[in-house]
Amino acid sequence: MASLRKFHVVSSLFAILVLAPALAAQQTVTIRVEAGKGQGPLKPAWAYFGADEPNYSYAPHGRELIAELAAATPAPVQIRVHNLLTSGDGEPALKWGSTNAYTEDASGNPVYDWKVIDRIFDGYLESGAKPFVEIGFMPQALSVQPDPYRHQWPKGELFTGWAYPPRDYAKWAELVHQLVLHCVSRHGKEKAGSWFWEVWNEPDIGYWKGTPQEYDKLYDYTVDAIRRALPIAKVGGPATTGPGHKKAAEFLRQFLEHCANGENSATGKSGAPLDFVSFHAKGSPRVVEGHVRMGLANQLRDVDQGFAIVSSFPKFASLPIILSESDPEGCAACSAKTYPQNIYRNGTLYPAYTAAAIGSILKLNQKHGTNLQGILTWAFEFEDQPYFSGFRTLATNGVDKPVLNVFRMLGLMQGERVEADSSGAVNVETMLDSGVRDAPDVDALAARSDHSLTVLVWNYHDDDVAAPEAAVNVEIAGLPSSADEVLVRHYRIDGNHSNAYTAWKDMGSPQNPTPEQYAKLKDAGQLQLLESPRWSASDKLNLKFTLPRQAVSLLELNW
Repeated sequence: MASLRKFHVVSSLFAILVLAPALAAQQTVTIRVEAGKGQGPLKPAWAYFGADEPNYSYAPHGRELIAELAAATPAPVQIRVHNLLTSGDGEPALKWGSTNAYTEDASGNPVYDWKVIDRIFDGYLESGAKPFVEIGFMPQALSVQPDPYRHQWPKGELFTGWAYPPRDYAKWAELVHQLVLHCVSRHGKEKAGSWFWEVWNEPDIGYWKGTPQEYDKLYDYTVDAIRRALPIAKVGGPATTGPGHKKAAEFLRQFLEHCANGENSATGKSGAPLDFVSFHAKGSPRVVEGHVRMGLANQLRDVDQGFAIVSSFPKFASLPIILSESDPEGCAACSAKTYPQNIYRNGTLYPAYTAAAIGSILKLNQKHGTNLQGILTWAFEFEDQPYFSGFRTLATNGVDKPVLNVFRMLGLMQGERVEADSSGAVNVETMLDSGVRDAPDVDALAARSDHSLTVLVWNYHDDDVAAPEAAVNVEIAGLPSSADEVLVRHYRIDGNHSNAYTAWKDMGSPQNPTPEQYAKLKDAGQLQLLESPRWSASDKLNLKFTLPRQAVSLLELNW
């Protein structure tokens, strides 16, 4: 007992001598929002999602999640999946999916079957979302190396027969042509014409077992087939890995040069149609001294280099750019059980990282003068996996994870982006150089519509360690004269709000929750208010609050 009392005395002295001065020295972060200083429309660039496994789209929790994503934003959510043309029985597995859209009869004649693709696309459209159509992968009957075809990840080779070029480009083109004709017939020319049609995925690595020149040929044949069926289709690529890496940068550059001036393999003309440019951007978390350290700098370097490459081509500098995968790291199906750095996916670090990444990517878009269209989060859900197992997902067994709530916050942001300056922001050039390793990034994004102002505020740091809360003062100016009183709502993601992971741990981490526990988890996974809504005079809008490390707030003001 004496030793225990001694421990408490020493701990108290430590708190007084060490922690108290640190807290006392903490400076208030001032965020100034000028509602009258517009910066152009705030595009819903975050309303894009995707996954390797297309067949989970119509699984019970998959359908539910798509409906939630569609309800989270007034903009149509766009969903990109791999394996739309992969051969197989339609049963999903980690990093696998299939539709069996193409087979051949005994005489080698094509047999088309659109039932599974229809089930996928119909589900999106019925929920208010729409397809972002990634054309891939190679059907077994068309692959130059058809066997082995299905991989058994994580065992053995991942990039098997589905990753190879076609043995007959004309048959491949006709498959694509028939797919687009079918979509036009089923959904209408205008609707299918509003989708993005992207050729393949990450052809600079194992996803494409051909050369860069063979990918260019595939692109030419694919785009020609799409446009013959749907002249208004928006076509693009090449969906490379991050251009922060030399090989990916070289691939992206050679592809753009081909589209600008190369000989078109399908038409014989010069160049190839290109309506948007896509590439990927990924971070690199790791475990350092017993805690997770995120790698935001890596993701931002991919974006920075990609924007620089696109803007260096005058012909394409103004084209929409879509980061058709943009994530803290590269393997959604790698759980925290095997990769302990991925534990960040369960709690508040994931949404805080996402907010900081989106804010920084928007700044890089301004820096380069590029036309950023989409930032696609490569995360969906896996059926029949343990609760909170650390996959990169938005929900676990139908329970929404904290990260989903940052997209609900973003969905409330509409209208024009307005000026928001923070004394606690980390300069984007510093982030590119070294990430967020010293002071935290306490920054904001703001938007104004006719009768509302929204301010997203985050407190992010690469190192997931305990730290003092940030004292935040949001000063708002420039509201219209008609806004003499405003209703203030304060939404929060932190350890105790909008956080089903905390609720699950408080229950004892059940893998078989009771119906009552499950209902509580579902409720805890929704976006929650920090406090009751309140009215405030518009001339006294200095909103003061504390924001924990790895937490996000959304202030919504209505008048």
